[in-house]
Amino acid sequence: MTFYTGIFYVLAFITAIATFMAITRRHALHAIVYLIISFFGTALLFYLLGAPFLALLEVIIYAGAIMVLFLFIIMMIQIRPSVQTWAAALKQWLPVILLGGIAFSLAVAMVFADPATPIPLKPAVAGPREFGHFLFEQYWFPVEIASFLLLIALVGALYLGRREGKSPANQTEKAP
Repeated sequence: MTFYTGIFYVLAFITAIATFMAITRRHALHAIVYLIISFFGTALLFYLLGAPFLALLEVIIYAGAIMVLFLFIIMMIQIRPSVQTWAAALKQWLPVILLGGIAFSLAVAMVFADPATPIPLKPAVAGPREFGHFLFEQYWFPVEIASFLLLIALVGALYLGRREGKSPANQTEKAP
């Protein structure tokens, strides 16, 4: 087993565990943090497999923009966290710190690894122009469907986040 094969399996394990933790968390903020770790693990897997542009898109679009949108939705809905002790909070955040630390150390190891290390996989490198042409020539309709679904999710979040009985018209009424 080569160095990169070991990194691949560790990153796949981190991504799978972080995704499982994101699915099973009751607190939405914790689920988002685990999902961000999962997205970073997926981006590192893309980078390891020779697709640095896809890794960049994964970080910018998913770990960046989509997660900021999810955090915005959580703030709009105004979910109140429960009061916990330091021990309980540390118990909940320990897996995040552990998985994030391992993923970060593997990312540093991949960047500073010896480039002369033999890689058994043939890298499939595609530039942004080729990727864009392929995506919008072959899959233009699914891309439009995904953007429409994101728009529907945003409108639904705004609808859920509005406060009942407190419309702007009610707040500006003058007393008789």
